[in-house]
Amino acid sequence: MSERGIRRKLVGIVISNQMDKTAGVLVERLTRDKHYGKFLRRRAKYLVHDPKNLCQLGDKVRIVESRPISKLKKWQVVEILHRAEIA
Repeated sequence: MSERGIRRKLVGIVISNQMDKTAGVLVERLTRDKHYGKFLRRRAKYLVHDPKNLCQLGDKVRIVESRPISKLKKWQVVEILHRAEIA
């Protein structure tokens, strides 16, 4: 995968892997409220391209923005940072 331009990189947890070559990743971030200064937890769910179906539920993965692969997939899995422990 070559680097073209500036691509956003995020880290999240795999919450769905039932689709073929696709995983659902939940990304959490902290933002500060402008008025009160309280930290708020914001969540976003992304559908990411996982061509080899390597992601398992609970894995911590790094994803990178890419060209649109389908209607909802615009991100790709770059690496699996931490494997989930199997119960």
